[in-house]
Amino acid sequence: MKHWLWLLSLFSALAWATPGDELVLAAHDAFRSGERIKLGRQLDTLRTLNNQHELLPWVEYWQLRLRLDDENSAGVSDFLTRQAGSYLAEKLRGESLKLLGKQQQWSDFQREYALLAQPNQELGCYAWQARLAVQQDPAVLDQARPLWFTALDLPESCIPLMEQLIAAGRIDTDDIWTRLRRLLAENKLAAARKTTVYLATEQRPTPRLLASIADRPLVHLVKLPGKFAATRLGREMALYAVQRLARNNPEVAAARWRKIQENFSSGERAYAWRQLALQAARNHLPEALSWYALAGQAKDLPLSGEQLAWRTRAALRAQDWATVKQTIEQMPPQMAAEPDWDYWRGRALAALGHADEARALYLKISGQPNFYSNLADDELNRPVVVPPRAAPPTPEELAAARGNPGLIRALALYRLDLRSEGINEWNWSLRGMDDRQLLAAANLALFNQVFDRAINTANRTQSQHDYALRYLAPFRDSVEPQANGMALDSGWVYGLMRQESRFVMNAKSEVGAKGLMQLMPKTAQWVAKKIGLKTYHPSQVAEMNTNVTLGTNYLRMVLASLDNHPVLASTAYNAGPGRARRWRAEEPLEGAIYIETIPFSETRDYVKKVMSNALYYSALFGDKPQTLKSRLGMIGPRQARDSRAEELP
Repeated sequence: MKHWLWLLSLFSALAWATPGDELVLAAHDAFRSGERIKLGRQLDTLRTLNNQHELLPWVEYWQLRLRLDDENSAGVSDFLTRQAGSYLAEKLRGESLKLLGKQQQWSDFQREYALLAQPNQELGCYAWQARLAVQQDPAVLDQARPLWFTALDLPESCIPLMEQLIAAGRIDTDDIWTRLRRLLAENKLAAARKTTVYLATEQRPTPRLLASIADRPLVHLVKLPGKFAATRLGREMALYAVQRLARNNPEVAAARWRKIQENFSSGERAYAWRQLALQAARNHLPEALSWYALAGQAKDLPLSGEQLAWRTRAALRAQDWATVKQTIEQMPPQMAAEPDWDYWRGRALAALGHADEARALYLKISGQPNFYSNLADDELNRPVVVPPRAAPPTPEELAAARGNPGLIRALALYRLDLRSEGINEWNWSLRGMDDRQLLAAANLALFNQVFDRAINTANRTQSQHDYALRYLAPFRDSVEPQANGMALDSGWVYGLMRQESRFVMNAKSEVGAKGLMQLMPKTAQWVAKKIGLKTYHPSQVAEMNTNVTLGTNYLRMVLASLDNHPVLASTAYNAGPGRARRWRAEEPLEGAIYIETIPFSETRDYVKKVMSNALYYSALFGDKPQTLKSRLGMIGPRQARDSRAEELP
């Protein structure tokens, strides 16, 4: 008991407002609006406080950051010296390097760049420019060339390097079209328009033409002129229209393509069929594998990683284990070694009678707290268990966490609801920590009710673990009665909440979802009306009890509309009930295969994590042990009664 009281005395002060908080917030507002004089006044006043505020370095950073916008680096060097090793020093050094690169002060740039811990692509390209200018290193262009073939929207600092490659003939017309295809396939029209300028004028698609095809690809294909294939431009724009149309209607796109494909080279035909096959697989069409066969697998034109992944998924839906195995073996080694593909290759080997090889792959990925490791443990008949809890942090370890300036700044930023800044400061401060230090930092976050950082930090331990921190379950007095009242599995509800909000009550997504259970305002209003919650007002959506009441009621409705299957309901909670229904197969489908073949990568990852989370929460809650495979079960086929799911928001 005394130890507990000591911890409270150590940590509790961090949660309370500190004199000067209002000055920091005013300085932040001034920084965001570019009001340099106002920011300077707040900084001067903050410096007069007897006990300097934890966030004084942040206010100094904001002032220096605005100076750099004016191409004035006064004070930067002094700040970097005083804050050496901190997140703010790294961040300001990066901003200063951008200015040095822009001004082509290459010697100064190289000196400062050597001190940067985590350079980004923009600074990396400036570093290549510096090497060209100072060392005249010809290897730079070899290193920069692969950037051209990505679908990245290249920073301005990379453009001079690309232009040198083009001028030297090391990026030719075929290479330009290769990049254009990739950008257009990713719907990056702005980057595509920038790339077209490197084509000869007569072969350059206009911005209007690109926009027209993006909006109405079928119209473009219907109105193709008789001699469209006589030019590279004509063929490429037809290919773009086929690819674009296939995103929403692969079957119509394939029908149109068959009418014109004889006008194209073998390589162009392979490209088109790969795009069609990819979209067919995403749309769960039975033609996907036959279209992949039409695309071929030429050594000089291998399938992309995404195309290989979706060929594997199409084979999983078809239960074609030979193709699953073959396709995974065609993946680049780094991709094939990911736990996802190790597991499915193991399943394929087992189905094809190679049990020992399958077991070796399961052993490789087993024993970790993630979806495919859980499934591998199931195949090995090993129960998923919570590891022994590490010894609690000692008073000395906790005191060291409390004395870490970066962690304290992060908590102060959280206190002022400057969450993104707080996350960056906190994560930077964890670098190089061992398990004991991480557990102490996680406890520091927990005592300050910064639940997302407690979870994130506890997740990082390598050998000493505290799964009660990894899988925090705050607010149980409020959540469990609601879950039980809705006949919902508490472990599953907590698994979903952990993924939705990390238990941040005022969490708000980019699309406007709010609260612990991340409810959209319209959904919350609809549920409140359905359950007769007459006192509900939209301003209450993020309030804990209201949010949990509405969220669990909605989850119960979704579950009831989808065969009471938690995989379908989890999918529906993220992507909508209608999509969860449409992604079913015509025949019963293994739950793990349903999840792996969810078309949206965000939803696919979300459902995997929710279902794995539920396994650990149930274990921590002392529920009857379950395997992940039994939780996933089988997904029934699409049926007419599924239309109830379409009625839900």
